[in-house]
Amino acid sequence: MRLLAILLVLLGAVGCGYKPMRSYTTDLLGPRVYTQVKVYLRDPQNSVLIKDAVNAAILQRFGSRVAGSRENASSSIEVRIRQITFTPLEYDYDGYVIYYRAKTQLQFIFERGGEKREIITEGFYDFPIEPNSVITDSLRFVAIKRSAAKAIDRFISRLARMGAT
Repeated sequence: MRLLAILLVLLGAVGCGYKPMRSYTTDLLGPRVYTQVKVYLRDPQNSVLIKDAVNAAILQRFGSRVAGSRENASSSIEVRIRQITFTPLEYDYDGYVIYYRAKTQLQFIFERGGEKREIITEGFYDFPIEPNSVITDSLRFVAIKRSAAKAIDRFISRLARMGAT
């Protein structure tokens, strides 16, 4: 009975033309993607974190390879860090911040075949800290990396919608 239910669901998904998001984005990006992350002058060390996150997303989610140069690529993605902010979310009974939200806003410029599209996304990451303490560099890097990964995920879903239309 359970096998029959699984087969019916699979048959229904195939019959209605379902395609996974990865197939749309892979078709849109092509086999080789060139990525470039513009340095954020107020926070240059985080540009490296975001470049690594973009490249990891291309490898893991798109199934494409990162091209070494723009000339060898079928498409390109330029990423600019527009804003990184840390906002207090919660205070303890003494008035010390115990919960923060990191927000990373990224601008993506996607180019393929002479066509350019600009997509701006935001990612959030909420995290606790000890009362009466400051955000350490390691905690700050983790928060930026995770919020940037969420912004990249939103970019991927927007690309999939572009590919599906």
